[in-house]
Amino acid sequence: MISVFDLFKIGIGPSSSHTVGPMVAANLFLTSLRKQTELTSIKSLEIELYGSLAATGKGHATDTAILLGLLGHAPSSIDTRLTNQYLSAIFSNKQLNIAGEHIIAFDTERDIQWYGETVLPYHPNAMTIRVSLADDSHYQQTYYSVGGGFVINEEDATNPDEDHATPTIDSLPYPFNTAAELLEQCRQHRLSVSELVLANECHYRDQPEVFAYLDSIWESMQDCVTRGCQNSGILPGGLDVKRRAQALHLQLCAEKNQDIAKNDKLVAMDWIDLYALAVNEENANGGNVVTAPTNGAAGIIPAVMHYYRDFLPNYSVEGARKFLLNATAIGSLIKQNASISGAEVGCQGEVGSACAMAASALAEIIGGDPAQCLNAAEIGIEHNLGLTCDPVGGLVQVPCIERNAMGAVKAVNAARLACRGNGQHFVSLDKVIETMRVTGADMLDKYKETSRGGLAVYADNRIPTATHGVSVKYSQC
Repeated sequence: MISVFDLFKIGIGPSSSHTVGPMVAANLFLTSLRKQTELTSIKSLEIELYGSLAATGKGHATDTAILLGLLGHAPSSIDTRLTNQYLSAIFSNKQLNIAGEHIIAFDTERDIQWYGETVLPYHPNAMTIRVSLADDSHYQQTYYSVGGGFVINEEDATNPDEDHATPTIDSLPYPFNTAAELLEQCRQHRLSVSELVLANECHYRDQPEVFAYLDSIWESMQDCVTRGCQNSGILPGGLDVKRRAQALHLQLCAEKNQDIAKNDKLVAMDWIDLYALAVNEENANGGNVVTAPTNGAAGIIPAVMHYYRDFLPNYSVEGARKFLLNATAIGSLIKQNASISGAEVGCQGEVGSACAMAASALAEIIGGDPAQCLNAAEIGIEHNLGLTCDPVGGLVQVPCIERNAMGAVKAVNAARLACRGNGQHFVSLDKVIETMRVTGADMLDKYKETSRGGLAVYADNRIPTATHGVSVKYSQC
């Protein structure tokens, strides 16, 4: 089962699979390498990117993320305002200071190889880091970034049953592998979805630790929305996409006490749009965001939580915790039984998953029982089935930013619709998750985060070729 500590992670934009995951992989490589030898024994280093990591890695800053990881930075702690400063020595002097301990010659044009046409067996997002050592031997590791910042190495991929890092489901007080099992556990023990997930989390951690982590995630989401509403300008990457959240925020604030807002019964929808745009503009700008469950869909859950905070009368910190715990159950089911990776199943696995998670969580907040929560999640996924991942220019901007706004509004609608019913639905959540998996398998690769089909090709013949990640200049976040 997937813990809330794994599903929601504080990272950086623009992509959890193409930016956060590769940086994590670089950190893992350094840890693994230290067990083999001293870093001072490294003579040279090479990076190879495969499949989707290579196809859209330039627009997603995959190369810079790996380099930042090799410099010793981690997604959860890096100061994104100093990204260009951290990287300057690599480009100016062609030198890489590995973990801040050992400097080697490094040329990004020579030592980073892109193999977009080559897909390794386990997953489309693959990368290999290789070093030559002072004794003329070599050491290398291959990693797969499987979505949402989750990373496994080649050994994990080929021997999944030998991975003992994650607690087994049987050791949990309320185990579930399917939505049907989750619902039965809730009914048998008379628990809400959030209560059940909390009990499982507290089997391995003290409740104050769990609550502190949930509070930090919610605080980071709110900070991200605030920054997104304050920043303006053009997003990096060459598409010249103008940030809209600041102007929309000023407009909505100016209208707040006017008759136009008081008489508009759908004004909350405009604010939901704002919250989602703010987060995903921060993400596209390389700022700090929470993977929820991915960066490409990072705006949906924060937007719906802000809707709960600002437009519903029963908001509380405890309610925000319940929201994230409930969403964790749905995200865990989808990740285990289908995928949250756009490179694997298209955007249905990102925006569709986030929509389902937010819908279920909001359903509980507005009084829905477990059956209604799972119905809300089913509606959220069902109406995102077949959604392609076709980022224009390989950047997480068009259509990704607006797609989060649409997904957030859809999540609210799904929750309200489900809570008007009795929780019964023609297609079960388990079946719709399986349908997502099968649909993703049937989907052509050009629609799965490769920027070779859909809007990425046909949107506008003026669209530039995606700039190389190492040349992207992020503004202050």
